[in-house]
This record gives sequence, structure tokens and C-alpha cells, in this order.
Amino acid sequence: MATIGQLMRRNLSFISEDASIQEAAKHMHAKRIGSLLVKKESEFLGIVTETDVVQAVAEQPEAVARLMVKGVMSSPIITVDRMMSPHFARDLMADRKIRHLGVTEEGKIIGVVSVRDLLAYFKTVSKEVEEDM
Repeated sequence: MATIGQLMRRNLSFISEDASIQEAAKHMHAKRIGSLLVKKESEFLGIVTETDVVQAVAEQPEAVARLMVKGVMSSPIITVDRMMSPHFARDLMADRKIRHLGVTEEGKIIGVVSVRDLLAYFKTVSKEVEEDM
């Protein structure tokens, strides 16, 4: 059985809490990712996602140029230990209605797993089951 640690992205992408949401959107677009961890000095304070940016723009279109990451990020970051199963992460995401989880080892964030990562995993597992039939 796979663990979240095997599915996560280890290359952490982050942005300052004082960055604009426009900067966050450009960064996510350039890297083709759906979230950025929000960092202040050496601490991760939250996470900003594509959904956060879209909701902020829809709710405050006149203020887009002034919206900051710290005003739209989700905090605290919901995390899962790297040794947990993909099923546990899937259920946690469903229960919390989120698409990204921080992945921890000994309480420290070492990666991120997204709903896309889980979808790819479950697609592979499903194909393996079909082939065994």
C-alpha cells in the first residue's frame, strides 16, 4: 500500500504573506500548480490556492490590485503525516472540502499533496485491479 509520502510533491512552492494575490496567481500559473504555501520568515502560516484567488476576485473585483495573500489564504494549513494512506488523505480532503494538504514528518511540512495527485494514484490502482480480473 502506498503512503502519502510517496505521492507528495517535495518541491515546496511558497510566497510571502505580504505578496499580492496577483503575484500569487502569476506564480501558480507559471509553475502550473494550484497552491502556494504562505511563508513568514522560516514558518509556514497558511496556504493560498487557485480557488482562494478566484473567490477573492469574485467577491472584491474593485480591490484586486490591493488584495494581499495574507487576506485570502487559509490558515492553519491542514496537514497529514507522510506515512498515512492515500485513502485517509482523500477522506480528510472530502471532509474538509479542500484540495491540498501539507505533508508532515515529525510535525514539519516537507511536501504537499493535491487532489490531482490522489486522482492519479487511484487511477493507477484502479487499472491494476482491472488487469488482475
